[in-house]
Amino acid sequence: MNRTKGILALGALVLLLGAVFVASQSTTQKKADFEAIAQKLVNQCAAIREGEMVYVSGGTKDFKLLEDIAVNVRKAGGYPVISFGSDELTRRLWTDVPTKYDLQNRSPWVKFAGLFAAAIYVSYSEDEALLADIPAERLEASAKADGVVNEVLRKNNVRQVFLGNALYPTDQLARRYGLTKNELAQLFWDCVNVDYSALQKTCESVKSRFVSGKEVRITNPNGTDLKVRIEGRPAFVSDGVITEEDMKKGFAASQIYLPAGEVYVIPVASTAEGKVVCDRGFLEGQEITGLTWEFKAGKLVSMSAKSGYDRLKAYYDAAGAGKDDFSFIDIGVNPKLAEGAGSRILNYVRSGMITIGIGNNTWAGGDNSSPFEYDMHLPDCTLLVDGKPLVENGKLIL
Repeated sequence: MNRTKGILALGALVLLLGAVFVASQSTTQKKADFEAIAQKLVNQCAAIREGEMVYVSGGTKDFKLLEDIAVNVRKAGGYPVISFGSDELTRRLWTDVPTKYDLQNRSPWVKFAGLFAAAIYVSYSEDEALLADIPAERLEASAKADGVVNEVLRKNNVRQVFLGNALYPTDQLARRYGLTKNELAQLFWDCVNVDYSALQKTCESVKSRFVSGKEVRITNPNGTDLKVRIEGRPAFVSDGVITEEDMKKGFAASQIYLPAGEVYVIPVASTAEGKVVCDRGFLEGQEITGLTWEFKAGKLVSMSAKSGYDRLKAYYDAAGAGKDDFSFIDIGVNPKLAEGAGSRILNYVRSGMITIGIGNNTWAGGDNSSPFEYDMHLPDCTLLVDGKPLVENGKLIL
């Protein structure tokens, strides 16, 4: 659905300090080199430094990877704190815990979040529909209460690395794209292990087009035709590495989503005009077809769909101020998701993929801190910057 709720959901985790667990290794990970992955996450992606507190989280199925990450944090002189979650735990925290605690004061978590210089998250959820029967009002209210914790992370420029990026291999995701889980796993790790030097150059080329541009237009024969101004707006990249220069630029520049390969820009407020049609999208495992948004003066003024719209509408109706703002434009540039099986994947990093969103955009450098966000993937579209193609019929043009 979005990236807003990917930011430090501390209330849904159990902390393990110095504990040792024996966990079954998932079939998805059997061929992965955990030690090499951990070294990359700690030293290259998160740039952990001596004396830093580092929050490490993931699921019990991948405890070996979490263990290797923690060891590499210590080898760099950092102090790891490991936490774990599971689908069962996540669900029970909603079904077994009284509703009155949804809005409980978050001050203990605020203090805890203030300890960390960096965080590394390994995706673990297997069931997208895990909370599909929990009232949207409860989920939105709790997310709003969590905002004080997320604000600490932004204020402190906490470096965050997310391993998963809506592509972490699960049975559900593999079935969606007509792949076996092993085939999806191979794609996932190929994308993670892309040539980072080449990826960084591609990201910079796309970024320069945004930074020097004034207007973006997105079109598709399905009825999509949207214009928005970007002049004077900063652009950010998720290229797999957090550098010293990135840290100086603040929170948005210090976030890495793996697999990497994205460039995003926050538009000039109140300038989005037109219609966007998304032929196929998903929310909590439910397919949404023909989702259509219409914008005027940067605001969403109409939203409809052919099917699967009810849950999204419930979230939108429950959300407050900022939910109707056109919030960002994102371009995928990872070459490993461009041809063959990769061309089936609806994901942020797919080369030539255009993603737009409404609501929260703080992760991308914006100031909309609404707890609501919904992102729309737009494959096979054309994106013009000042009349010149950057993406043409779903193909990146450089």
